[in-house]
Amino acid sequence: MVLVLLVMSGAALAQTLTALKHQPPDGIIYTFQMTDGTVIAQGDNCSDFWKLTPDNTGSYVNGTWTQLASLPSDYAPYAGASAVLADGRLLLEGGEYSQCGNVFALTNQGAVYDPATNAWTTVTPPKGWNYIGDSPSTILADGEYLIGNKLTKKMAILDPTTMTWKSSPDKGKADFNAEEGWTLLADGSVLTADVKDAPNSEIYSAAAKKKEWTTAGSTIVDLHSPSPFGCINYGPKNKLCYYPPGEIGPAILRPDGTVFATGSYTNNNGPGNTAIYDSLTNTWTVGPTFPNGDNAGDSFAVLLTNGDVLVEGDSGTSYLFNGTTFTAGPFTPGSLMILPNGQVLIGGGTTEVYTSSGNYQSSWQPTISSFPSSVTPGSTYSISGTQFNGLSQAGAFGDEFQFATNYPLVQITNSSTKHVFYAKTHDHSSMGVATGTETITTNFDVPSTIETGASTLVVIANGIPSASVSITVQ
Repeated sequence: MVLVLLVMSGAALAQTLTALKHQPPDGIIYTFQMTDGTVIAQGDNCSDFWKLTPDNTGSYVNGTWTQLASLPSDYAPYAGASAVLADGRLLLEGGEYSQCGNVFALTNQGAVYDPATNAWTTVTPPKGWNYIGDSPSTILADGEYLIGNKLTKKMAILDPTTMTWKSSPDKGKADFNAEEGWTLLADGSVLTADVKDAPNSEIYSAAAKKKEWTTAGSTIVDLHSPSPFGCINYGPKNKLCYYPPGEIGPAILRPDGTVFATGSYTNNNGPGNTAIYDSLTNTWTVGPTFPNGDNAGDSFAVLLTNGDVLVEGDSGTSYLFNGTTFTAGPFTPGSLMILPNGQVLIGGGTTEVYTSSGNYQSSWQPTISSFPSSVTPGSTYSISGTQFNGLSQAGAFGDEFQFATNYPLVQITNSSTKHVFYAKTHDHSSMGVATGTETITTNFDVPSTIETGASTLVVIANGIPSASVSITVQ
């Protein structure tokens, strides 16, 4: 095991990086937190997927890898849209590149993975969409999947129950959706900082009677980079042109209701800017620029359990944002994702977990109000409470590579052996964020391999656990 301690001068910050005991067999492009506590990673061959299962103490450092079913034989995307659905399946849509990065295709292919059957099923694209590529997307609070057409202002909504698409109004959209990142807010609306129309920002209302975009004002500073590419050919006989509008960095909703939006490099190749959107007052303020001339164009960011944002610079160095200032963090050249235990999984090169200092506030914890006092292995139960979805989607990457984790996990610990088990959750009543006092319900499947006897149960959202309740496994 490799353990590195990093202490930041002048601040009470200490982080550790710990290498996984078992490295992924084919590297990691990026990862998804599944609702049964496992992690699914896209391998470096793009069509191959792998599952990381924590050990019986809940350790991902000591976890093990198993290979899962590969994507359909003609689908090997790089840089597409994605989401973990409320029923526990994993959805992939499009891909900027096909053949694992060898062809700029903006493919409209898609597939959904069912952990119960270890199988991928092809998903038909929205009607009339010949291209999807690296489109922005998000799961809405009602559980439907919203995706934007990269080349136009059009949007489509997937109903996960029927797996059918319907168009969604794009009224009011200022520019096309290319290279944008979408951030779900507490009221169910979606915030984006425009790329082509920078420094404008926009909010999409997902309410049934008001599905439209309105301006959210100027980000004040420029968050997008100029595009050096001109026309990029694609399509039949490579005769179509895509003109990239530039890049932007990830944006993360924090527990105080602000969105920390990061930028790519500026016109003079200087450091990336940042801006802070207050979703309570609908105002933007200027954030700190990146240290050392760095930027976060097309890079990863996650919300730590202490409320800080860990954002990865294009240099590979990470930075901690505490709501006011930046502090340089460790070198994390790869994907980031928050784990159920509050650590951050870092893919790329040596796969590691990052452990931060500080702790969550008690008001951020999920609370359990209704639960079964006893459970039987192999059975399904309902559990209810508040803040089961956390206060944020907790992960972002500019435009593609969506890996939000705003859904409840159920962890059961045997009181005698202290062994940890995850019960797969599914069919959550909400996929919103910061749902406050609203009662949220989910179902959980007790694993058939669970140990019997007195146990404790917690609900975890974005790495933050509820207070435990006592149950008996019959």
